[in-house]
Amino acid sequence: MAQLQQVAPKTPTRTFRPRFFSRIPVNAKIVWGLAVVCFVIVLSICAPWLSPYDPNANDLANALQKPSAAHWFGTDNFGRDIFTRMLYAGRVDLQIGVIAVIVPFITGTLIGLLSGYFGGWFNTLMMRLVDVVISFPFMVLIIAIISILGPGLMNMYIAIFIVGWSAYARIVRGEVLVVKQQEYILAARSIGYGHGRIMLCHILPNVISSAIVFAMSDVVLCILLGASLSFLGLGVQPPAAEWGSMISEGRNYIINAWWIATFPGLAIVVTGLGFSLLGDGLAEKIEQQ
Repeated sequence: MAQLQQVAPKTPTRTFRPRFFSRIPVNAKIVWGLAVVCFVIVLSICAPWLSPYDPNANDLANALQKPSAAHWFGTDNFGRDIFTRMLYAGRVDLQIGVIAVIVPFITGTLIGLLSGYFGGWFNTLMMRLVDVVISFPFMVLIIAIISILGPGLMNMYIAIFIVGWSAYARIVRGEVLVVKQQEYILAARSIGYGHGRIMLCHILPNVISSAIVFAMSDVVLCILLGASLSFLGLGVQPPAAEWGSMISEGRNYIINAWWIATFPGLAIVVTGLGFSLLGDGLAEKIEQQ
């Protein structure tokens, strides 16, 4: 009888991957969106080191210069370097996109959480207020508020705060109405957990994702809103650099000096694309879970 030969089991080859990176969901849209957003942020932060020019210093002798080695994106009608002003304007527009979203995000999330959880008169009052806000066109209502308060960056923030929280409140409230009927919430109530613990530890982590995804797209809308208001003269006031105001200043020279309005417009498109990809990627990951 032939003796059976014992064959050592073959050890499967394993590709080394750090445990930390194995927990990160890979999504091309998230990667590219985050790369674009980080690129814009780094350029804006490093503006003083990337350009030797003063963004607000006039140099009429070099007005309306075409893109060249000395001025990569050319100069405007006051001789100011377009590339330099774009870098500094990125700080303002990113600030608008972040600050104008954070306060409505926090306020609307809390209102939606309380409204959906407790219901009653508070829910009725808040939802009727939301209906009043969304019954007006968003842009028209913002312009009306700024017209009352006066143009300027701070008044633009106030107008966005007054209007922007309503969308987050509706999103979070709708999610809370579904989640609070789940079995684990009923179990938490049965063992005596308080309302605060249930809302913050059990409900909020399960409803906040939709609000975060909406916030990514809202950043794009706020950047476009800030640029639009500055274009109309209601937002950031000159001589401060802002992409919308730069486009407004360059519209009169669009034929002879196309670079004044073109490059700031491309900056808005690239930044909006980055945040849009990031938001779409997060939405896809949530749907897959």
